[in-house]
Amino acid sequence: MSTQEKIYDVITYGRSSIDLYSQEVGARFEDIPGFHAFVGGSPLNIAVGCSRLGLKASLLSGVGKDKVGDFILNFLKNEKVFTENVRVIPGTRSSAVILGIEPPDRFPLVYYRDNCADSQINIDQVLNAGIEKSRLLEFSGTALNMEPTRSAAFLAAEIARKNAIPVVFDLDFRADQWHDIRAFGVTARAFMRNVNIVLGTEEEILAAYLSDESQLSISHQQISAPEIKGDINEAINGILHLGVDALIVKTGSRGAVVYLPDGAIQKVPGFPVEVVNVLGAGDAFAAGFIYGYLKKWDLYKCCRMGNACGAHVVTQLGCANFNPYEADILKFIESRGGF
Repeated sequence: MSTQEKIYDVITYGRSSIDLYSQEVGARFEDIPGFHAFVGGSPLNIAVGCSRLGLKASLLSGVGKDKVGDFILNFLKNEKVFTENVRVIPGTRSSAVILGIEPPDRFPLVYYRDNCADSQINIDQVLNAGIEKSRLLEFSGTALNMEPTRSAAFLAAEIARKNAIPVVFDLDFRADQWHDIRAFGVTARAFMRNVNIVLGTEEEILAAYLSDESQLSISHQQISAPEIKGDINEAINGILHLGVDALIVKTGSRGAVVYLPDGAIQKVPGFPVEVVNVLGAGDAFAAGFIYGYLKKWDLYKCCRMGNACGAHVVTQLGCANFNPYEADILKFIESRGGF
């Protein structure tokens, strides 16, 4: 274990964006009358979630030298997320996402990521990020979709493992962000050899082993919720044989399931709530899970905390802006029977 002083509890690596959410819940995307301006991107959401839970969180990302970048940085600073690892990159654009909210099961979204800054995270940025001074490093799968962020992410994971820093990998599969959807699996499987904990939905786990494009279909432009055909048990076993310590499968309202390489399986119940918007729930889960993991809780309790944070966010309009605070979510868990 590195003896260096730890200045961050967690560094999250990858996307940061402005998210424009429909102001009218239930409106068809074509009929949306206006948008709320929030922030988003899985690593940003997780960093904010961790900060609200009392952790020292740093985001390793990039924004354009533009007003959208200023908007994102201002939000992060107000949330007490460390921003020294967010690079302002001239000639690029801060990324953006537009989202519809049609509960219970239709949440279309459109990405604007051409020449986006967070895809320009580079090796020098990683070398200067203080990874060896963190307690945990978290990645999202979209950070692996192109260069230079892909090579930089592999290097960051290597630095973490060299310093005995646990690596958490959220699969974060977004089909339209890959030149070939099969490339996601090829890259993710290689990356997971430097990973301790993998987080993903059943669809994302299947995506890690896609062999034919016909296995995937996306309806109503729900990029974050594709339908994928495949053998889920085979995919789970494949990931477990890559050397990870655990695979956590997020199963929505049902909670989560912990899979271990020795064959042990543990189901962790969720917290039933009325759903407004499912987008961002997985990121809230990750923040809650990381909170527990850094407190050295067992994986069951970590997932229970993650489930509670996810349940809180699905009752809200957006993602990062609505992450729960530590005292509130612990009170919620206690009111629902505890851990």
